[in-house]
Amino acid sequence: MPIPEDVTGEEIDKDVRQELQSLPKTLAEDVAKNLVMVARLIDEDPERAYAYSRVALRLASRVAAVREAAGFAAYATQKYAEALAEFRAARRMTGTVELWPLMADCERGLGRPEKALDMAGAPEVQKLDKAGQVEMRLVAAGARRDMGQLDAAIVTLQSPELASNSVQPWTARLRYAYADALLAAGREGEAREWFAKAVEADRDGSTDASDRLAELDGVEFMDALVEDEDQDAAARDEQGAQDEDKD
Repeated sequence: MPIPEDVTGEEIDKDVRQELQSLPKTLAEDVAKNLVMVARLIDEDPERAYAYSRVALRLASRVAAVREAAGFAAYATQKYAEALAEFRAARRMTGTVELWPLMADCERGLGRPEKALDMAGAPEVQKLDKAGQVEMRLVAAGARRDMGQLDAAIVTLQSPELASNSVQPWTARLRYAYADALLAAGREGEAREWFAKAVEADRDGSTDASDRLAELDGVEFMDALVEDEDQDAAARDEQGAQDEDKD
């Protein structure tokens, strides 16, 4: 896989750079460059990010950061079995629980929501930070919905974090998930209220809450060009009718 000239490998996190110090210098540089490409592309072109992650994995499969990056790239391309295997490998190497919610979501992706719920009740969840615990709650609610348990999904999302007025990095997604669950349960009025709250918290556009809110309010988005063309056509028809009357 070609690496752009502006990528040096120095762009990666210092902790990852430290992990790579166990490798020969040239090899470490090659791995670092591929990891930079994974991070750069994972949102806009996940398939290419995945390809770079496979190169890094081939070069340094015993480095936890490489296994983790490979897991994220596989997850982004919905290769859930592969992602789960990589996340498990990274967890064995580091002993941390940070990847637990993602591992549970991979179980959902593999059609095993019951397994995801088991993981949501495991002791590991208590070791997660606040963001990780909120993420686990989102996964558990998703698993409930997978199983057709809409009311249980709604209850799962009801939490101090949902009730809080302070805006945290997870607030918009949590409010959005709650609104979506309410809407699925036919509670449209409450759903509208929570989509509006999600919009308030969504400062970086991480959800489409504003579109969902507009949809509930009956607002239809029309391409301005199409609208102009329709108006022009109507004007031509009117002019034509006037010309006929003159004749």
